[in-house]
Amino acid sequence: MIQKKSVKRLFLAAAILSAGAAFSAQAAVLASVRPLGFIASAIAEGVTPTEILLPDGASPHDFALRPSDIQRIRSADLVVWVGPEMEVFMTKSAAQLSPNRQVEIATLAAVKPLLMKGSDEDEHDHDHGEGHDEDEHSHGQYNMHVWLSPEIARETAIVIHNKLLELMPQKKQQLDANLSRFEESLTKTDKNIGNMLQPVQGKGYFVFHDAYGYFEKHFGLSPLGHFTINPEIQPGAQRLHLIRTQLVEQKATCVFAEPQFRPAVITAVAQGTTVRMGTLDPLGSGIALGADSYVNFLSQLTNQYLSCLK
Repeated sequence: MIQKKSVKRLFLAAAILSAGAAFSAQAAVLASVRPLGFIASAIAEGVTPTEILLPDGASPHDFALRPSDIQRIRSADLVVWVGPEMEVFMTKSAAQLSPNRQVEIATLAAVKPLLMKGSDEDEHDHDHGEGHDEDEHSHGQYNMHVWLSPEIARETAIVIHNKLLELMPQKKQQLDANLSRFEESLTKTDKNIGNMLQPVQGKGYFVFHDAYGYFEKHFGLSPLGHFTINPEIQPGAQRLHLIRTQLVEQKATCVFAEPQFRPAVITAVAQGTTVRMGTLDPLGSGIALGADSYVNFLSQLTNQYLSCLK
């Protein structure tokens, strides 16, 4: 009899534990891309876990949801994304979430006036090489790489804080402290980066992907242009010649690749010029989520600019 009772107790304890595990697996903030996870994890630190939807190395431009991803979106407490112009793959799933369970950054009242126009209009003048169609990289009217704006990051953090406060009012003290810390840290980092980048503000460079406008404008950098090259397709000779001509004519100091671009493409573009090569990572691959991950991301990007421009 005693044995039966203790077995029952064990089963009950196991059931409670598994129910708790199931609850904690669902009680999470889910961010579409890593940099949004940096902002969310700073606010959710010590309150609830933050998870990233896109695996490292995946691009929001051509990602497709798996059934397990759809399940993660459905079961998350709060979903943070930019909007359908950036993550078109999330549109359907996000439409099924109530407004209090999602933060769609591009639609926030405080963010709308801060949105920058996209510069897709000039891309149609270029030779696309190998029949590549660049329209897949068009984000509509605005540049949707909003996580590269410290101002938009601050506004996003405030809204994440407010939504989590609605969902978990008992965690008010921790959430308030997290937001306060994030804002202080961002102000300090913003000032430091401004000082660090000042000596290179007049130096011209090219980026491959039109992603960095917010960061460049905020810190007064001098981009000369961008070339949206699909890393899967080797650009044609005519296109490479056009890029090379522009690099030389505009006296560029640097040309920046991204971690997913083949070095062969970069080398081919810069060959026979005095242009240096660098790498910019707009998604902060390898940075762990936590209270300081967003400011670490901005600092990493700053160092990537400096290592080539200085």
